[in-house]
Amino acid sequence: MELENSNSGNPMDPAPPDDLYTGAAARIPRFMIGLGLICTAASWWRFGYSSALGFLAGSVIAFLNFHWLKSGVSGLADRVTNSGKPQSGKGIVARFLLRYVLMGAAAYGILTSFPASLRGLFVGLFLPVGAIACEAAYETYVAVTRR
Repeated sequence: MELENSNSGNPMDPAPPDDLYTGAAARIPRFMIGLGLICTAASWWRFGYSSALGFLAGSVIAFLNFHWLKSGVSGLADRVTNSGKPQSGKGIVARFLLRYVLMGAAAYGILTSFPASLRGLFVGLFLPVGAIACEAAYETYVAVTRR
């Protein structure tokens, strides 16, 4: 009996190995949004609104950082592979540093407005770690069930 792979286009459906790993870049932001919303609600219930707002702010900063990093790396790779010549280091470094300056300014604004939300902010910054752990669990599940 031969198993068929019916990929309906849903990124959460089991897919061939190459499609599974390329789909990770699309699944991780969705895991981040889901975890961010669930954990914000849980922190509001357990620790109060101040920690929940801090967690939400940290999650938003982490999500934007992940998105900007992903788009910057893919844009740089496209430019290098399409043009065949190396890009200037000044522009790459400037965008890299600007991303951290903007994140630092947002964190400073949050901490000066709501100093009690410091722990929630720091925990929210680790949102990509949780999303990558969810992606690893999903890939493990697909690998085990596919055999």
